[in-house]
Amino acid sequence: MNNSYTSLKVTAYVILGIGSVLMLVPFLYMLSTSLTAAGSELTFPPKLIPEPFVWKNYEQVWIEVNFLQFTLNSIFVTIMDLIGTVASCAIVAYGLAFFQFRGRNLIFLAMLGTMMLPSQITMIPTYFIWKSVGALDTYYPLILRSFLGGAFGIFLLHQFYKTLPKELYDAAWVDGANPWKIFYKIYLPLAKPALSALAVFTFISAWNNTLEPLIYLQDKQMFTLPLGLLFLKNEVQNRMTLVMAGAVITIVPVLVVFLFAQKYFVQGIASTGLKG
Repeated sequence: MNNSYTSLKVTAYVILGIGSVLMLVPFLYMLSTSLTAAGSELTFPPKLIPEPFVWKNYEQVWIEVNFLQFTLNSIFVTIMDLIGTVASCAIVAYGLAFFQFRGRNLIFLAMLGTMMLPSQITMIPTYFIWKSVGALDTYYPLILRSFLGGAFGIFLLHQFYKTLPKELYDAAWVDGANPWKIFYKIYLPLAKPALSALAVFTFISAWNNTLEPLIYLQDKQMFTLPLGLLFLKNEVQNRMTLVMAGAVITIVPVLVVFLFAQKYFVQGIASTGLKG
């Protein structure tokens, strides 16, 4: 029995290892190409380690193609999206989890129903709404919606709040704390794992968001990184080394955030999914 279990475990690790290597190949190729001299990226056989390293590709993309401005724009939009989403979802989920009022279940089900609608269905009417208020070519369509809550974030935090004992709320209420103070002093600190998971999801979604900036932004100075990468591809034509350098700049922040927040991300998902 033990030998069979050990063999199965080893086989699983081997398969996962092979899968991990296969997943790394495109990233390594992208990184290698970004450091290759122009015209040498299509040599055969391909070189995983370029000789010499050409850092000028990053300099050209960062300064000449204005990726510095694109990065600052992405940071601003992502931070605002993070603040709005985490704050609004935490408050709404708290209200739905702990307050009894008429129509609460109907509101919760209607909110979950919006998760079943593809974003393409609401894209056109949403565009005309923003156009009617003169918000095109601004960051308002990318930011304001996050301060109104999101169905996924509310559901995630709602499920986590439901795993916490209701007695904490009752005890704090008896001691004279109002609902806002109970939320801020007790439940918000306890929800750090779920908030961290939501923050990682939100960061990745906001940072990689391409479609909405493409729809709403026209001024090149306002482009975010994904939109700037599309612009770069059209601007430099066949300069694959510059395109790959831009892709590395775009993807590295996501990798760094995910690696550093992985512990909290897994903890938040596990505690929400298993006990909800």
